[in-house]
Amino acid sequence: MNILYIDTTKKLIDLCQQLQACDWLALDTEFMREKTYYPKLCLLQVGTPEITACIDPLSIDDLDPILKLIYDPGMVKVMHACGQDMECFYHLRGDLPTQVFDTQVAAPLLGYPEQAGYARLVEDILGVRLKKSHTRADWSHRPLSAAQLEYAADDVVYLCRLYTHLHDQLSQRGRLDWLQSDFVSLSDSSRYENPPTLAWRRIKAAQKLRGKQLAILQALAAWRETTAQKDNIPRGWLIKDDVLGDIARQQPTNMEELSRIRGLNEGTLKRRADKILKVISDSRNNTPEALPAYTRALKPSVEQEALVELLSAVVHLRAAEQTLNPAQLASRKELQRLVMGDNELDIMQGWRRKLIGEELQSVLTGERQLHIQDGSLKVLERDVSLS
Repeated sequence: MNILYIDTTKKLIDLCQQLQACDWLALDTEFMREKTYYPKLCLLQVGTPEITACIDPLSIDDLDPILKLIYDPGMVKVMHACGQDMECFYHLRGDLPTQVFDTQVAAPLLGYPEQAGYARLVEDILGVRLKKSHTRADWSHRPLSAAQLEYAADDVVYLCRLYTHLHDQLSQRGRLDWLQSDFVSLSDSSRYENPPTLAWRRIKAAQKLRGKQLAILQALAAWRETTAQKDNIPRGWLIKDDVLGDIARQQPTNMEELSRIRGLNEGTLKRRADKILKVISDSRNNTPEALPAYTRALKPSVEQEALVELLSAVVHLRAAEQTLNPAQLASRKELQRLVMGDNELDIMQGWRRKLIGEELQSVLTGERQLHIQDGSLKVLERDVSLS
């Protein structure tokens, strides 16, 4: 394998000139974030069927030539499980590439498992078992070894082959359009924004707090998020989630009371105790933001379970028609939630909504009914003459 190692501006410009005529580009990133709030991009891999390159952002001051291609709306960007890669691009440019094709999102439409990892798909589709020897490598360390570069390059070499296979198969089956809304949503910047005012919603303790305690937790979480972003350090280095919850419950008013809280980082206590106490004092009389409507784990009634069985029959019917695994359309848990009135589900989003979600809703509302015709199950419009 001929891997281009791009570590100078001239090499990068030369590479980008070769890539300009491409219709699509495979992308992957290697980054570190154990010691930072934001991901630190350490390597950017790009690939086409003819070119494989590893770009070293730690050696090149200006990545603009390659970023212009990545942000070109006329070029398809191929990634696998692109969330972390897109987060890197978001923090580089403040916005996101468009025209993204995610192989993890696309594969289930051809019967492959949901959320399948890259190595799993490469083995299932291409029959190649990838090495895992550098999964935990320190990508910020230089120089990178030849083995590391080969490992990193594999992430785009086989991604190119995955893309051509999936694209061709989906096109033959008329399913490329099904993915359009899913792919568009991958470029939604709100996925990667972390507004401090909403940071408390990620903390489990919030569900058990009310009144002053919740108001204090919300203020502390916002302060922690703002501080972590400003100092570019992991939020857990300041105060861990469970400790935030304990502080909100106990509402300490002085240094002695604060220091008694178990698990509070000693460095944070020394440097930031005054600020923490001020946040507590200032927020004590705030009106807390209302808790989100969390889905309660209610047990379906006998009648609701019967409806779940009915919907499950429809799911199996449509899955068989499309040669898909029924579980890739809707799980039993999702059907239970749908029957119990929850519409914030995967089956009500993207291609699943059109393929099965809307039909399931029409069955629940009685607009469609199940019939047996010639020994086969049919889902038909309700015969209003029989009403």
